[in-house]
Amino acid sequence: MKRIAVLTSGGDCAGLNAVVRAVTQRAITGYGWEVFGVRQGTAGLLARPIDAEPLHISRFEGDLLRRGGTFLGTTNSGNPFDYPTNDGRRVDRSEEIIAAYRELELDALIGIGGDGSMDILRRLAQQGGLNLVGIPKTIDNDLGHTELSVGYDTAVGVATDALDHLQPTAASHSRVMVLEVMGRDAGHIALSSGIAGGADVILIPEIEYRIDSVSRKIAALRDHGRNFALVVVAEAVTTESGEPVTQRQSGGSVNYGGIGHYIAERIADVTGAETRVTVLGHVQRGGAPTPTDRLMGTAFGVHAVDLIAEGKFDHMVAWSNRQVTAIPIADAIAGYNAVDPNGSLVTTARGVGICFGDD
Repeated sequence: MKRIAVLTSGGDCAGLNAVVRAVTQRAITGYGWEVFGVRQGTAGLLARPIDAEPLHISRFEGDLLRRGGTFLGTTNSGNPFDYPTNDGRRVDRSEEIIAAYRELELDALIGIGGDGSMDILRRLAQQGGLNLVGIPKTIDNDLGHTELSVGYDTAVGVATDALDHLQPTAASHSRVMVLEVMGRDAGHIALSSGIAGGADVILIPEIEYRIDSVSRKIAALRDHGRNFALVVVAEAVTTESGEPVTQRQSGGSVNYGGIGHYIAERIADVTGAETRVTVLGHVQRGGAPTPTDRLMGTAFGVHAVDLIAEGKFDHMVAWSNRQVTAIPIADAIAGYNAVDPNGSLVTTARGVGICFGDD
């Protein structure tokens, strides 16, 4: 009998509970293995006693499949190779995680995360000789060599729903509505939700924009009798001079945030239009997962367990050509997946008259 553990690491998203459910059911019913869920990501392996719980099929007979977030908890801080202490020092606690793996007598670990989490987990695996399998999870959909990551489809759905709600009020008050969405350095959420939600302008970091181009689009809408406009902007879009717009968080970290207000002010200055801004933020991470995220999470969880049975470690499951594949984790980390400015979705958006601010 094998003993495996699963943890969620990095930012949360919808669909994670579906992954853990699939891992547990496949491991127990398919192979007769023991499964442990590690709480709070790598922080659970740093805790003493180790913060982990045995997982049983009965744990998933309720609504966990339908619930957003991760019941195991997660963390996107506290790099074990550079861990902050209360006295301001930075220490390497990687050996403590490796010791926890040994103490749990694990045969393998399944890590669900994005590129940052995958990089840290892989370093730990290489240092300690741990058997690791990865599952891609990020609303940004920027991991290389996989067409979809868990959480992305739900985030796009939330942003699209926001546009559906903004359109009637924009028309009622003759306003330009600016919607700022997440995505880190990639514009996938902005692009997909903008097309699905009928946006007039989509601004993404992969395509350089000019406010005068955006203004001409809004003027053209007015000339055709339209009294409103919808603008979607990805959080990593810079100012016209190329400066990122960021905010300092309570914990001291600096994150993207605020570009929506900048764009709205510039549009108002140039066009005289009344503008309003909606910043979705973490709303995109919560809520019930879409059917696609439940499907992806389930398929990824099952195949991750199968990779362990095959002894195929240091690999991440991926979605390509409508099926689950496995790729080296190193390739997934190295192969960043940004929006292709000449790709089919950008071409589609241009084909229905959406402006990217570059003409």
